[in-house]
Amino acid sequence: MEYIFAREAKFCIPLARPIPVVLEKGKGVYVWDVEGKRYFDFISGFGALNQGHCHPKIVEALIRQASTLSMTTRALYNTEVGDFAQYVTSMFCYDKVLPMNSGVEAGDTACKLARKWAYSVKGVLKHQAKIIFPVGNFWGRSLAAISSSSDSKCYEDFGPFMPGFDIIPYNDLSALESALQDPNVAAFMVEPIQGEAGVIVPDPGYLSGVRDLCTKYNVLLIADEIQSGLGRTGKWLAVNHENVKPDILLLGKSLSGGVCPVSAVLCNSEIMSTLKPGEHGSTFGGFPVACRVAIASLKVLEEERLPENAHKMGNIFRRELENLPSSIVSEIRGKGLLNAMIIKETKDFTAWTVCLRLCANGLLAKPTHGNIIRLLPPLVIKEHEIREAAEIIKKTISSF
Repeated sequence: MEYIFAREAKFCIPLARPIPVVLEKGKGVYVWDVEGKRYFDFISGFGALNQGHCHPKIVEALIRQASTLSMTTRALYNTEVGDFAQYVTSMFCYDKVLPMNSGVEAGDTACKLARKWAYSVKGVLKHQAKIIFPVGNFWGRSLAAISSSSDSKCYEDFGPFMPGFDIIPYNDLSALESALQDPNVAAFMVEPIQGEAGVIVPDPGYLSGVRDLCTKYNVLLIADEIQSGLGRTGKWLAVNHENVKPDILLLGKSLSGGVCPVSAVLCNSEIMSTLKPGEHGSTFGGFPVACRVAIASLKVLEEERLPENAHKMGNIFRRELENLPSSIVSEIRGKGLLNAMIIKETKDFTAWTVCLRLCANGLLAKPTHGNIIRLLPPLVIKEHEIREAAEIIKKTISSF
């Protein structure tokens, strides 16, 4: 393993602080390192692996399509993009979808759509449109995404920043209403549950209140469900917990089942039709392999009832961890299988050292925002596995 660590350090830029383990195989909720040790994967590609590692139906769809027609751009028609568009728009009840690749591309596309809609439909003066974001938002590390960030680690030394982005407190309807009174506001883009910020779950009624305010002030509600969507919180979408329908819905990560980058921007015709040919595009967005994989990934979630399983397993998991020593763990929070453990760091242990010991005990997890450990197992996890994983966590915490 040391050779692999050294080779990556020599030829790659370290964009993150990896857990020191080298993986070579994955199946379901498990991964194996190069020495054959098995681990529970509670990182799950930050939510890209809701269906588990190497799901056979998704892998089969990938191989079959790649062997038939792997790539065309949208400059040509292909047999697959229409199937995907019909399937995903019917599933989530929208008129149109714009297929993209990464989550950050979906977010950037939503911002472009919101601005174009503001000028074309709402009547905002040219170059005056604003998009509102909450404190703690995270939708990637492009220049646009960091321009909306409140985290100095994301934006420091990368300016100048995108104009027209304003930041307000999260989970604060009064602050939102105050911001929306500006007639130049085009959209409010929000994660229903903030993942990278540390699994911040808003108060009951917040999302429905957001929907009401956006409707009142003729502002588009953009729901970033890249991590919280597709069953992760125990519903198909996190906004479903309050029966909210966004104007623009962003999907990604497990839309591909973890085998190739796929994201999607869904909205109705009034918004999508503001974009004209040549105003937006992507070489790989909507290419045949991605479309076939996305359909297979959605079918797995539906056929295996993974949102329902996430709800059930999440309740068991939080109950198993509710009596962890309060001197070490201040809180377990989350919804479904999107959870976090907040560590009371001292000079003797940190969230990082807890993750290292979890790794030694056979469970992979990663800190976010310092003292917070996100816990995101694949949604295919079974009851005996969730209890075994909880025992590893309890054993590890007790060892401190």
